[in-house]
Amino acid sequence: MTGIAALAGPLAVLLLDPAVGEVVVNGPSDIWIEVDGRLRAVDVRFRDSAELRQTAVRLVSACGRRIDDATPLVDARLPDGSRVNVVLPPLAVDGPLITIRRFGIAPLTFLDLTASGAIAPGLADGLRALIATRRNILISGGTGTGKTTLLSALTGLIPPTERIVSVEDAAELAVQARHVARLESRPPNVEGRGAIDLRQLVRNALRMRPDRLIVGEVRGGEALDLLLAMNTGHDGSLATVHANGPEDALRRLEMMALMSGIDVPHSAIREQVSSAIHAVVHLVREADGTRRVAEIARVERSGSGWRMVEERPCDG
Repeated sequence: MTGIAALAGPLAVLLLDPAVGEVVVNGPSDIWIEVDGRLRAVDVRFRDSAELRQTAVRLVSACGRRIDDATPLVDARLPDGSRVNVVLPPLAVDGPLITIRRFGIAPLTFLDLTASGAIAPGLADGLRALIATRRNILISGGTGTGKTTLLSALTGLIPPTERIVSVEDAAELAVQARHVARLESRPPNVEGRGAIDLRQLVRNALRMRPDRLIVGEVRGGEALDLLLAMNTGHDGSLATVHANGPEDALRRLEMMALMSGIDVPHSAIREQVSSAIHAVVHLVREADGTRRVAEIARVERSGSGWRMVEERPCDG
């Protein structure tokens, strides 16, 4: 982190603190940090918008990307694995905006999560069984609930002889396995060419002999490709999705599959979901900032659609 901190100007002192999980800059004099899942303002300031913009440009340059008036919005991965999002005026009304999401130096393991209470004992047993029996798992939750952390931890339960191929928009996963091939999407260049999106990566991943396919976050039409992969012999796949609950997660997956640009009836998509997804693991973040697995919902076929059977912590 020292190298990145050297480029971060006034933010350096925040990035050197291992307790800080996220840094949010809303303007030269409005800076917040997240500690233990809760945001609080800090007494750190830039001299003006010009200094803030220079810092934003340095951070983006460290990712091998550029940001300027022609490309005023960038989401990228810093060399240390942290994720940075920058928005410049005029898109940002009150001055440049920077959001840096950091990941721990030592990623949390499945045992760490169970020991901390993030996963109740009964649910932990259920998750181990789902991984061991190669069930397809969708991890759902809101922003900052720990979806990526849980997904990373679950990879530690995968047998070491199995080959994992991960696909991400911006590589964030700390895959806890020996045999892994990581793929990351590529944005278009300054001429608007050369973009490689998640759909292309998912399709290519299937040609790389994966025992387990992992999609860091499903956001669009790649949902259809993932469902097709799960239904054509790629068991044990894992993915995350933003959703308010297990049923919302499956409905959102259906909606994104319909956004693929391929004319597929909604009923056919529902059938694909019912046979592809075996369980939805839903996470929540409590008011005090703690993150936990709220439930595991097993997905069962019901007619031409699906239904859910919930497993909550009290069941363990």
